[in-house]
Amino acid sequence: MIHRRNKNLRVVREPENPADPTDKIIEQIMDELNSEDGSMNDMEEQIKKHKIKFWRRIILSTAAVLAVAAGIYLLVNLQTYSKARTLDTYASGGSANNSYMQFADGVLKYSRDGIAYLDQKGEEQWNHAYQIQNPFLDVNEKSAAIADKGGNDIIVFQEDGLKGEIHTTLPIEKINVSEQGIVGAILKNDASAKVMCYDTAGNVLVEHKTSLSGTGYPLDVSLSEDGEVMQVVYLYTQEGKITSKVAYYNFGEKGEDKTDHQVALTEYEDTVMASGFFLNKSTSVAIGDNCLAIYKGGEVPKESSKIMIDKEIKSTFHNSKYIGMILKNEGKEGYELRLYNAGGKRAMSEDFTGDYKNVKICGSQVIMYDGKKCGIFMRSGVQRFSGEMDNNILEIFPVAGVNKYIVMNANGMEKVRLVK
Repeated sequence: MIHRRNKNLRVVREPENPADPTDKIIEQIMDELNSEDGSMNDMEEQIKKHKIKFWRRIILSTAAVLAVAAGIYLLVNLQTYSKARTLDTYASGGSANNSYMQFADGVLKYSRDGIAYLDQKGEEQWNHAYQIQNPFLDVNEKSAAIADKGGNDIIVFQEDGLKGEIHTTLPIEKINVSEQGIVGAILKNDASAKVMCYDTAGNVLVEHKTSLSGTGYPLDVSLSEDGEVMQVVYLYTQEGKITSKVAYYNFGEKGEDKTDHQVALTEYEDTVMASGFFLNKSTSVAIGDNCLAIYKGGEVPKESSKIMIDKEIKSTFHNSKYIGMILKNEGKEGYELRLYNAGGKRAMSEDFTGDYKNVKICGSQVIMYDGKKCGIFMRSGVQRFSGEMDNNILEIFPVAGVNKYIVMNANGMEKVRLVK
């Protein structure tokens, strides 16, 4: 017999909304995350504000520096100085009859007895003795040539010294030296004139005969930088009528099949073209008594512009960028200083008073001097200096530094600064 025992079975149910600790943990984590997000947002905002302040300071500081620099620039460059304070003096021995000319990074000192090259501290780098009765110089950036006007000797130099000597068969009237040291010369006697080219060894490269009834009389000669192209300015008269001719000769391939190597010729009636020169390898110029002609082309130059000049030309000068003129004013005192660029556009025009025998352009500065008097104009038209030096000026040119110049006088070399 099987006996069954009754058992009381009880079902235990969990309440419907128990307090689950997991939910609390999750809530705490979310609260912390939300709190951290707020902190992160605050931090990002602070970083952003800091960056803005930082760049604002940088911009303001830069603007302040630029403003100060601009102020200093305007203070230095937009006022006229009237005095020169001597900073250094470098005595150069020799004759009181020395002449000087800026060349390369220094200056050439020359006389009838010889020539020397001085650096910017007046120290002699080399010298060469000779006997020349009437010395005159032609220089460019790399070469210099000294000749005996009316004599027969030409000597060529570069910055490191002597390059060659040339002896001519006729008296020398004019010379021009290329950067390579090739020399063009106008030689003349009572009966005729020749245009010659020589290398530094004295060998004749070109001999061009002229005649009054044919080519005309040569007034000026100029060579391109490499010496391959020659410009000659002629004056021709016929039946009382004056005509100027500007001829170009190419001694390279372009002129091989041309008569006398002549590749271009331009005539100007009722004009006396007195001078010509090359600005650079592709631009050359001829200046007459009433006009300025600019030619473009390295191998076969052609007239690109002609500018009529409505005033009397007192003197001309140039560098590789600008053509300068001193023009006599009409109806009022003084002169006009005028610059043209290589394209023929007027780059500057300023009036001034006073007579100056010497005018040159160095970079963007036009320097005029005569005796102790000196005037300096910037290409912008600002007159940088108007006054006198302590001694007669024999040469002057700007050097590195604010308002610094080297001045050559009878005592030697001085480095000066322009002051009020």
